[in-house]
Amino acid sequence: MYLYNTLTRKKEEFKPIEGMEARMYSCGPTVYGYAHIGNFRTYIFMDLLRRVLKYEGYKLNGVMNITDVGHLLSDGDTGEDKMQKSAREQKKSPYEIAGFYTAAFFQDMKKLNIDLPERIVKATDHIKEMIDYVSALEEKGYAYRTSDGVYFDIEKFGGYGKLSGAILGERIAGARVDVNDEKRNPADFALWKIAGKEHIMQWESPWGMGYPGWHIECSAMSLKYLGEYFDIHTGGVDHIPIHHENEIAQNEALTGKKSVNFWVHSEFLLVDGGKMSKSLKNNYTIADLEKRGYTAVEYRFFCLNAHYRKKLNFTFEGLESAKTALMRLKKNLAEHKASENAAPKETIEAYMKEFETAIIDDLNIPLALGVLFKMLKEKKSVDIYNAALTMDQIFGLGLGEAEAETDLPVSDGKASVPQSVIDLANERSLAKSNKNYVLADEIRKKIEAAGYKITDGKDGYSILPSCE
Repeated sequence: MYLYNTLTRKKEEFKPIEGMEARMYSCGPTVYGYAHIGNFRTYIFMDLLRRVLKYEGYKLNGVMNITDVGHLLSDGDTGEDKMQKSAREQKKSPYEIAGFYTAAFFQDMKKLNIDLPERIVKATDHIKEMIDYVSALEEKGYAYRTSDGVYFDIEKFGGYGKLSGAILGERIAGARVDVNDEKRNPADFALWKIAGKEHIMQWESPWGMGYPGWHIECSAMSLKYLGEYFDIHTGGVDHIPIHHENEIAQNEALTGKKSVNFWVHSEFLLVDGGKMSKSLKNNYTIADLEKRGYTAVEYRFFCLNAHYRKKLNFTFEGLESAKTALMRLKKNLAEHKASENAAPKETIEAYMKEFETAIIDDLNIPLALGVLFKMLKEKKSVDIYNAALTMDQIFGLGLGEAEAETDLPVSDGKASVPQSVIDLANERSLAKSNKNYVLADEIRKKIEAAGYKITDGKDGYSILPSCE
Protein backbone atom coordinates (compact mmCIF):
# COMPACT_ATOMS: atom_id res chain seq x y z
CA MET A 1 0.00 0.00 0.00
CA TYR A 2 1.37 3.40 -1.03
CA LEU A 3 0.59 6.85 0.39
CA TYR A 4 1.80 10.31 -0.58
CA ASN A 5 3.89 11.64 2.29
CA THR A 6 3.82 15.44 2.57
CA LEU A 7 7.02 15.26 4.60
CA THR A 8 9.05 13.64 1.79
CA ARG A 9 6.90 14.91 -1.11
CA LYS A 10 6.60 11.49 -2.70
CA LYS A 11 4.56 8.30 -2.59
CA GLU A 12 6.00 5.73 -0.21
CA GLU A 13 5.09 2.19 0.75
CA PHE A 14 3.21 2.13 4.03
CA LYS A 15 4.89 -0.10 6.60
CA PRO A 16 3.63 0.11 10.20
CA ILE A 17 6.11 0.76 12.97
CA GLU A 18 4.80 -2.22 14.94
CA GLY A 19 3.40 -5.37 13.33
CA MET A 20 0.07 -4.84 11.61
CA GLU A 21 -1.08 -1.97 13.83
CA ALA A 22 -1.64 1.42 12.17
CA ARG A 23 -1.50 4.25 14.72
CA MET A 24 -3.10 7.38 13.30
CA TYR A 25 -3.86 10.86 14.63
CA SER A 26 -6.43 13.02 12.82
CA CYS A 27 -6.97 16.70 13.50
CA GLY A 28 -10.60 17.12 14.52
CA PRO A 29 -12.99 20.08 14.61
CA THR A 30 -12.93 23.27 16.63
CA VAL A 31 -16.47 23.14 17.95
CA TYR A 32 -17.46 26.82 17.95
CA GLY A 33 -19.92 26.49 15.03
CA TYR A 34 -21.29 24.06 12.48
CA ALA A 35 -18.70 22.23 10.38
CA HIS A 36 -19.07 23.05 6.67
CA ILE A 37 -18.77 20.79 3.64
CA GLY A 38 -15.13 21.79 3.13
CA ASN A 39 -14.32 20.48 6.60
CA PHE A 40 -16.18 17.28 5.85
CA ARG A 41 -14.19 16.63 2.68
CA THR A 42 -11.18 16.20 4.99
CA TYR A 43 -13.07 13.79 7.27
CA ILE A 44 -14.31 11.78 4.27
CA PHE A 45 -10.67 11.46 3.25
CA MET A 46 -9.76 10.34 6.78
CA ASP A 47 -12.56 7.78 6.60
CA LEU A 48 -11.41 6.44 3.21
CA LEU A 49 -7.89 5.99 4.55
CA ARG A 50 -9.20 4.15 7.61
CA ARG A 51 -11.39 1.92 5.44
CA VAL A 52 -8.55 1.02 3.08
CA LEU A 53 -6.24 0.23 6.00
CA LYS A 54 -8.89 -2.07 7.49
CA TYR A 55 -9.52 -3.67 4.09
CA GLU A 56 -5.80 -4.44 3.85
CA GLY A 57 -5.86 -6.17 7.23
CA TYR A 58 -4.35 -3.53 9.50
CA LYS A 59 -5.54 -3.08 13.06
CA LEU A 60 -6.38 0.57 13.62
CA ASN A 61 -5.48 2.63 16.65
CA GLY A 62 -6.96 5.99 15.69
CA VAL A 63 -7.25 9.21 17.68
CA MET A 64 -9.17 12.37 16.77
CA ASN A 65 -9.27 15.49 18.91
CA ILE A 66 -12.10 17.86 19.70
CA THR A 67 -10.72 21.38 20.08
CA ASP A 68 -12.91 23.08 22.68
CA VAL A 69 -10.38 25.67 23.88
CA GLY A 70 -7.22 27.42 22.70
CA HIS A 71 -7.84 27.89 18.97
CA LEU A 72 -7.40 31.63 18.42
CA LEU A 73 -8.87 33.63 15.57
CA SER A 74 -5.42 34.24 14.07
CA ASP A 75 -2.64 31.78 13.35
CA GLY A 76 -0.33 34.48 14.72
CA ASP A 77 -1.70 33.89 18.24
CA THR A 78 -3.78 37.05 18.26
CA GLY A 79 -7.48 37.67 18.68
CA GLU A 80 -9.99 35.84 20.83
CA ASP A 81 -10.28 32.16 21.48
CA LYS A 82 -12.86 30.98 18.92
CA MET A 83 -14.86 29.24 21.65
CA GLN A 84 -14.93 32.38 23.79
CA LYS A 85 -16.01 34.56 20.85
CA SER A 86 -18.83 32.19 19.85
CA ALA A 87 -20.01 31.96 23.47
CA ARG A 88 -20.15 35.75 23.78
CA GLU A 89 -22.05 36.17 20.51
CA GLN A 90 -24.58 33.45 21.34
CA LYS A 91 -24.86 34.44 25.02
CA LYS A 92 -24.00 30.93 26.23
CA SER A 93 -21.09 29.45 28.13
CA PRO A 94 -18.17 28.03 26.10
CA TYR A 95 -19.01 24.61 27.50
CA GLU A 96 -22.60 24.87 26.22
CA ILE A 97 -21.28 25.95 22.82
CA ALA A 98 -18.83 23.03 22.75
CA GLY A 99 -21.47 20.49 23.76
CA PHE A 100 -23.99 21.68 21.17
CA TYR A 101 -21.64 21.83 18.19
CA THR A 102 -19.83 18.61 19.10
CA ALA A 103 -23.17 16.79 19.02
CA ALA A 104 -24.04 18.44 15.68
CA PHE A 105 -20.66 17.43 14.26
CA PHE A 106 -21.12 13.77 15.12
CA GLN A 107 -24.66 13.76 13.73
CA ASP A 108 -23.29 14.93 10.39
CA MET A 109 -20.44 12.40 10.56
CA LYS A 110 -23.02 9.65 10.99
CA LYS A 111 -25.05 10.90 8.02
CA LEU A 112 -21.88 10.82 5.92
CA ASN A 113 -21.17 7.20 6.92
CA ILE A 114 -17.82 8.24 8.39
CA ASP A 115 -16.15 5.60 10.53
CA LEU A 116 -15.02 7.29 13.75
CA PRO A 117 -11.50 6.78 15.14
CA GLU A 118 -11.16 4.49 18.13
CA ARG A 119 -10.57 7.40 20.53
CA ILE A 120 -12.22 10.83 20.49
CA VAL A 121 -10.36 13.12 22.89
CA LYS A 122 -11.31 16.60 24.12
CA ALA A 123 -8.71 19.28 24.70
CA THR A 124 -10.28 20.38 27.99
CA ASP A 125 -9.87 16.86 29.39
CA HIS A 126 -6.09 16.99 28.88
CA ILE A 127 -4.97 20.28 30.38
CA LYS A 128 -2.55 18.55 32.79
CA GLU A 129 -0.83 16.73 29.92
CA MET A 130 -0.43 20.02 28.06
CA ILE A 131 1.02 21.81 31.10
CA ASP A 132 3.49 18.94 31.61
CA TYR A 133 4.46 19.11 27.93
CA VAL A 134 5.08 22.88 28.01
CA SER A 135 7.04 22.55 31.26
CA ALA A 136 9.27 19.90 29.65
CA LEU A 137 9.91 22.15 26.63
CA GLU A 138 10.81 24.99 28.99
CA GLU A 139 13.24 22.78 30.88
CA LYS A 140 14.90 21.80 27.59
CA GLY A 141 15.32 25.45 26.64
CA TYR A 142 12.80 25.54 23.80
CA ALA A 143 10.24 27.76 25.56
CA TYR A 144 10.35 31.21 27.15
CA ARG A 145 7.93 33.42 29.06
CA THR A 146 6.44 36.79 28.14
CA SER A 147 3.81 38.92 29.81
CA ASP A 148 1.03 37.25 27.80
CA GLY A 149 2.16 33.63 27.83
CA VAL A 150 4.80 31.02 27.02
CA TYR A 151 6.22 30.81 23.51
CA PHE A 152 8.18 28.23 21.51
CA ASP A 153 11.60 29.48 20.42
CA ILE A 154 11.72 28.50 16.75
CA GLU A 155 15.39 29.37 16.28
CA LYS A 156 16.34 26.75 18.88
CA PHE A 157 14.77 24.07 16.64
CA GLY A 158 16.88 23.58 13.53
CA GLY A 159 14.35 21.59 11.55
CA TYR A 160 11.58 24.19 11.38
CA GLY A 161 9.99 24.29 7.92
CA LYS A 162 10.69 20.66 6.98
CA LEU A 163 7.00 19.88 6.36
CA SER A 164 5.95 22.93 4.37
CA GLY A 165 9.32 23.65 2.81
CA ALA A 166 9.01 27.24 4.02
CA ILE A 167 12.16 29.19 4.77
CA LEU A 168 11.93 30.83 8.18
CA GLY A 169 12.79 34.29 6.86
CA GLU A 170 9.97 34.03 4.31
CA ARG A 171 7.56 32.95 7.05
CA ILE A 172 8.51 35.97 9.16
CA ALA A 173 7.87 38.33 6.28
CA GLY A 174 4.51 36.74 5.56
CA ALA A 175 1.15 38.32 6.25
CA ARG A 176 0.17 35.61 8.75
CA VAL A 177 2.77 36.67 11.34
CA ASP A 178 1.84 39.51 13.70
CA VAL A 179 4.26 41.76 15.55
CA ASN A 180 4.83 41.12 19.26
CA ASP A 181 7.77 43.02 20.73
CA GLU A 182 8.24 40.45 23.48
CA LYS A 183 8.78 37.59 21.08
CA ARG A 184 12.38 36.63 20.33
CA ASN A 185 11.29 35.86 16.79
CA PRO A 186 8.07 37.08 15.11
CA ALA A 187 7.27 33.48 14.06
CA ASP A 188 7.48 32.05 17.60
CA PHE A 189 4.14 30.54 18.58
CA ALA A 190 2.17 30.30 21.80
CA LEU A 191 2.34 27.20 23.99
CA TRP A 192 0.33 28.71 26.83
CA LYS A 193 -1.65 31.96 26.97
CA ILE A 194 -2.19 34.06 30.09
CA ALA A 195 -5.91 34.74 30.48
CA GLY A 196 -7.62 37.91 31.68
CA LYS A 197 -10.25 37.68 34.41
CA GLU A 198 -13.02 37.93 31.80
CA HIS A 199 -11.85 34.74 30.07
CA ILE A 200 -14.16 31.95 31.23
CA MET A 201 -11.98 28.98 30.20
CA GLN A 202 -8.74 29.11 32.19
CA TRP A 203 -6.69 26.85 34.44
CA GLU A 204 -3.93 27.17 37.01
CA SER A 205 -0.41 26.65 35.66
CA PRO A 206 3.22 27.43 36.58
CA TRP A 207 2.85 30.57 34.44
CA GLY A 208 -0.37 31.83 35.96
CA MET A 209 -4.03 31.35 35.11
CA GLY A 210 -4.49 30.68 31.42
CA TYR A 211 -5.22 28.19 28.67
CA PRO A 212 -3.20 26.12 26.17
CA GLY A 213 -2.18 27.11 22.67
CA TRP A 214 -3.90 25.24 19.84
CA HIS A 215 -0.79 23.43 18.58
CA ILE A 216 0.27 21.99 21.94
CA GLU A 217 -3.10 20.26 22.31
CA CYS A 218 -2.55 17.84 19.42
CA SER A 219 1.06 17.18 20.44
CA ALA A 220 0.12 16.37 24.04
CA MET A 221 -2.82 14.13 23.16
CA SER A 222 -1.05 12.23 20.37
CA LEU A 223 1.87 11.61 22.75
CA LYS A 224 -0.46 10.26 25.43
CA TYR A 225 -2.42 7.88 23.24
CA LEU A 226 -0.04 6.99 20.38
CA GLY A 227 3.41 7.45 21.88
CA GLU A 228 6.48 9.42 20.83
CA TYR A 229 6.58 7.86 17.36
CA PHE A 230 3.51 6.81 15.38
CA ASP A 231 2.52 5.96 11.82
CA ILE A 232 0.17 8.54 10.27
CA HIS A 233 -1.03 12.08 10.94
CA THR A 234 -3.88 13.41 8.77
CA GLY A 235 -5.52 16.77 8.18
CA GLY A 236 -6.29 19.34 5.50
CA VAL A 237 -3.61 21.14 3.48
CA ASP A 238 -4.41 24.33 5.38
CA HIS A 239 -2.76 22.74 8.43
CA ILE A 240 0.59 22.19 6.70
CA PRO A 241 2.33 25.59 7.02
CA ILE A 242 1.36 26.47 10.61
CA HIS A 243 -0.40 23.90 12.75
CA HIS A 244 1.37 20.75 11.61
CA GLU A 245 4.72 22.51 11.21
CA ASN A 246 4.40 23.62 14.82
CA GLU A 247 3.40 20.14 15.98
CA ILE A 248 6.57 18.71 14.45
CA ALA A 249 8.68 21.37 16.15
CA GLN A 250 7.12 20.65 19.57
CA ASN A 251 7.25 16.86 19.20
CA GLU A 252 10.84 16.61 18.02
CA ALA A 253 12.10 19.26 20.43
CA LEU A 254 10.63 17.22 23.29
CA THR A 255 11.79 13.75 22.21
CA GLY A 256 14.81 14.51 20.06
CA LYS A 257 13.59 12.20 17.31
CA LYS A 258 11.15 11.87 14.42
CA SER A 259 7.55 11.78 15.66
CA VAL A 260 5.41 10.74 12.65
CA ASN A 261 6.21 8.56 9.63
CA PHE A 262 3.50 9.75 7.23
CA TRP A 263 1.92 13.20 7.09
CA VAL A 264 -1.06 12.86 4.75
CA HIS A 265 -3.23 15.81 3.71
CA SER A 266 -6.39 16.37 1.68
CA GLU A 267 -6.76 19.31 -0.69
CA PHE A 268 -9.16 22.24 -0.51
CA LEU A 269 -12.80 22.22 -1.52
CA LEU A 270 -13.56 25.21 -3.73
CA VAL A 271 -17.07 26.58 -4.23
CA ASP A 272 -17.99 27.78 -7.72
CA GLY A 273 -14.27 27.94 -8.48
CA GLY A 274 -13.42 30.17 -5.51
CA LYS A 275 -12.75 30.14 -1.79
CA MET A 276 -15.46 29.22 0.69
CA SER A 277 -16.21 32.01 3.17
CA LYS A 278 -18.97 33.34 5.40
CA SER A 279 -18.85 36.73 3.69
CA LEU A 280 -19.71 35.11 0.36
CA LYS A 281 -22.42 33.03 2.04
CA ASN A 282 -21.12 29.87 0.40
CA ASN A 283 -19.79 27.98 3.42
CA TYR A 284 -22.54 25.39 3.13
CA THR A 285 -23.30 22.88 5.87
CA ILE A 286 -24.83 19.43 5.52
CA ALA A 287 -28.11 20.96 6.73
CA ASP A 288 -27.91 23.50 3.89
CA LEU A 289 -27.59 20.69 1.35
CA GLU A 290 -30.50 18.84 2.93
CA LYS A 291 -32.70 21.92 2.64
CA ARG A 292 -32.01 21.88 -1.10
CA GLY A 293 -33.03 18.24 -1.42
CA TYR A 294 -29.64 16.51 -1.24
CA THR A 295 -28.43 13.88 1.22
CA ALA A 296 -25.10 13.67 3.02
CA VAL A 297 -24.33 10.42 1.17
CA GLU A 298 -24.87 12.17 -2.18
CA TYR A 299 -22.29 14.74 -1.10
CA ARG A 300 -19.97 11.91 -0.07
CA PHE A 301 -20.38 10.35 -3.52
CA PHE A 302 -19.61 13.75 -5.09
CA CYS A 303 -16.33 13.84 -3.12
CA LEU A 304 -15.34 10.31 -4.14
CA ASN A 305 -15.16 11.36 -7.78
CA ALA A 306 -12.00 13.42 -7.21
CA HIS A 307 -8.68 12.26 -5.75
CA TYR A 308 -8.10 13.53 -2.22
CA ARG A 309 -4.90 15.35 -3.27
CA LYS A 310 -6.66 17.37 -5.97
CA LYS A 311 -8.72 20.49 -5.43
CA LEU A 312 -12.43 19.76 -5.81
CA ASN A 313 -14.80 22.40 -7.13
CA PHE A 314 -18.23 22.23 -5.55
CA THR A 315 -21.23 23.40 -7.55
CA PHE A 316 -24.86 22.47 -7.15
CA GLU A 317 -24.85 21.36 -10.78
CA GLY A 318 -22.07 18.93 -9.91
CA LEU A 319 -23.94 17.74 -6.82
CA GLU A 320 -27.08 17.22 -8.91
CA SER A 321 -25.08 15.10 -11.36
CA ALA A 322 -23.71 13.08 -8.46
CA LYS A 323 -27.22 12.58 -7.11
CA THR A 324 -28.45 11.32 -10.48
CA ALA A 325 -25.42 9.08 -10.96
CA LEU A 326 -25.84 7.56 -7.50
CA MET A 327 -29.51 6.88 -8.18
CA ARG A 328 -28.59 5.14 -11.46
CA LEU A 329 -25.91 3.16 -9.67
CA LYS A 330 -28.35 1.91 -7.04
CA LYS A 331 -30.95 1.05 -9.66
CA ASN A 332 -28.37 -0.93 -11.64
CA LEU A 333 -27.29 -2.73 -8.47
CA ALA A 334 -30.88 -3.61 -7.63
CA GLU A 335 -31.20 -5.29 -11.04
CA HIS A 336 -28.04 -7.34 -10.38
CA LYS A 337 -29.38 -8.23 -6.93
CA ALA A 338 -32.62 -9.56 -8.43
CA SER A 339 -30.82 -11.79 -10.91
CA GLU A 340 -30.22 -15.47 -10.19
CA ASN A 341 -27.45 -15.68 -12.79
CA ALA A 342 -23.94 -16.60 -11.68
CA ALA A 343 -20.92 -14.66 -12.91
CA PRO A 344 -17.67 -16.49 -13.75
CA LYS A 345 -15.42 -16.63 -10.70
CA GLU A 346 -12.42 -15.45 -12.70
CA THR A 347 -14.38 -12.37 -13.87
CA ILE A 348 -15.19 -11.33 -10.30
CA GLU A 349 -11.61 -11.98 -9.18
CA ALA A 350 -10.24 -9.86 -12.01
CA TYR A 351 -12.45 -6.91 -11.09
CA MET A 352 -11.61 -7.22 -7.40
CA LYS A 353 -7.90 -7.31 -8.17
CA GLU A 354 -8.24 -4.18 -10.33
CA PHE A 355 -10.22 -2.51 -7.54
CA GLU A 356 -7.63 -3.31 -4.88
CA THR A 357 -4.80 -2.09 -7.11
CA ALA A 358 -6.56 1.27 -7.29
CA ILE A 359 -7.29 1.73 -3.59
CA ILE A 360 -3.78 0.81 -2.41
CA ASP A 361 -2.21 3.27 -4.86
CA ASP A 362 -2.54 6.37 -2.67
CA LEU A 363 -6.31 5.89 -2.29
CA ASN A 364 -7.20 6.24 -5.98
CA ILE A 365 -10.91 6.14 -5.26
CA PRO A 366 -12.02 7.68 -8.60
CA LEU A 367 -10.25 4.84 -10.41
CA ALA A 368 -11.82 2.31 -8.03
CA LEU A 369 -15.26 3.77 -8.82
CA GLY A 370 -14.46 3.33 -12.49
CA VAL A 371 -13.84 -0.36 -11.84
CA LEU A 372 -17.25 -0.62 -10.16
CA PHE A 373 -19.04 1.08 -13.06
CA LYS A 374 -17.26 -1.16 -15.57
CA MET A 375 -18.18 -4.28 -13.59
CA LEU A 376 -21.84 -3.28 -13.48
CA LYS A 377 -21.96 -3.38 -17.28
CA GLU A 378 -21.50 -7.14 -17.14
CA LYS A 379 -24.48 -9.48 -17.57
CA LYS A 380 -26.86 -9.13 -14.60
CA SER A 381 -25.74 -11.38 -11.75
CA VAL A 382 -26.13 -11.49 -7.99
CA ASP A 383 -22.37 -12.22 -7.85
CA ILE A 384 -21.74 -8.78 -9.35
CA TYR A 385 -24.02 -7.30 -6.68
CA ASN A 386 -22.11 -9.07 -3.89
CA ALA A 387 -18.76 -7.90 -5.31
CA ALA A 388 -20.11 -4.34 -5.35
CA LEU A 389 -21.00 -4.63 -1.67
CA THR A 390 -17.43 -5.69 -0.94
CA MET A 391 -16.19 -2.61 -2.81
CA ASP A 392 -18.62 -0.51 -0.78
CA GLN A 393 -16.63 -1.38 2.34
CA ILE A 394 -14.37 1.36 0.98
CA PHE A 395 -16.87 3.69 -0.72
CA GLY A 396 -19.24 3.80 2.27
CA LEU A 397 -22.27 4.62 0.12
CA GLY A 398 -24.71 2.17 1.71
CA LEU A 399 -25.06 0.22 -1.54
CA GLY A 400 -26.54 -2.71 0.33
CA GLU A 401 -29.71 -0.64 0.55
CA ALA A 402 -30.03 -0.56 -3.27
CA GLU A 403 -33.59 -0.77 -4.48
CA ALA A 404 -35.11 -0.32 -7.92
CA GLU A 405 -35.83 3.40 -7.99
CA THR A 406 -37.81 5.46 -10.43
CA ASP A 407 -35.77 6.82 -13.34
CA LEU A 408 -35.05 10.51 -13.43
CA PRO A 409 -35.83 12.17 -16.77
CA VAL A 410 -32.58 13.19 -18.42
CA SER A 411 -33.86 13.97 -21.91
CA ASP A 412 -36.57 16.33 -23.07
CA GLY A 413 -38.97 13.46 -23.67
CA LYS A 414 -38.57 13.37 -27.46
CA ALA A 415 -36.56 10.17 -27.49
CA SER A 416 -35.69 7.14 -25.42
CA VAL A 417 -32.02 7.20 -24.37
CA PRO A 418 -30.07 3.98 -23.63
CA GLN A 419 -28.79 3.59 -20.07
CA SER A 420 -25.19 3.36 -21.33
CA VAL A 421 -25.48 6.84 -22.86
CA ILE A 422 -27.10 8.23 -19.70
CA ASP A 423 -24.22 6.82 -17.64
CA LEU A 424 -21.72 8.54 -19.96
CA ALA A 425 -23.63 11.82 -19.65
CA ASN A 426 -23.51 11.64 -15.85
CA GLU A 427 -19.79 10.86 -15.90
CA ARG A 428 -19.28 13.88 -18.17
CA SER A 429 -21.15 16.15 -15.74
CA LEU A 430 -18.98 15.01 -12.85
CA ALA A 431 -15.85 15.56 -14.94
CA LYS A 432 -17.01 19.09 -15.79
CA SER A 433 -17.79 19.89 -12.15
CA ASN A 434 -14.22 18.86 -11.29
CA LYS A 435 -12.90 21.05 -14.16
CA ASN A 436 -11.55 17.98 -15.96
CA TYR A 437 -12.56 19.35 -19.33
CA VAL A 438 -10.29 17.04 -21.31
CA LEU A 439 -12.08 14.00 -19.88
CA ALA A 440 -15.47 15.68 -20.35
CA ASP A 441 -14.70 16.26 -24.03
CA GLU A 442 -13.59 12.65 -24.48
CA ILE A 443 -16.88 11.44 -22.97
CA ARG A 444 -18.86 13.81 -25.22
CA LYS A 445 -17.17 12.19 -28.24
CA LYS A 446 -18.18 8.74 -26.96
CA ILE A 447 -21.79 9.95 -26.67
CA GLU A 448 -21.67 11.26 -30.22
CA ALA A 449 -20.09 8.01 -31.46
CA ALA A 450 -23.07 6.19 -29.94
CA GLY A 451 -25.37 8.30 -32.11
CA TYR A 452 -26.49 10.93 -29.60
CA LYS A 453 -25.96 14.64 -29.06
CA ILE A 454 -25.71 16.21 -25.61
CA THR A 455 -26.66 19.84 -25.02
CA ASP A 456 -25.93 21.73 -21.80
CA GLY A 457 -28.43 24.14 -20.27
CA LYS A 458 -28.96 26.06 -17.05
CA ASP A 459 -31.05 23.20 -15.63
CA GLY A 460 -28.63 20.43 -16.60
CA TYR A 461 -28.36 18.67 -19.95
CA SER A 462 -30.56 17.10 -22.61
CA ILE A 463 -29.76 14.15 -24.89
CA LEU A 464 -31.24 13.55 -28.34
CA PRO A 465 -30.38 11.23 -31.26
CA SER A 466 -27.89 12.94 -33.59
CA CYS A 467 -30.32 12.71 -36.50
CA GLU A 468 -32.85 15.05 -34.85
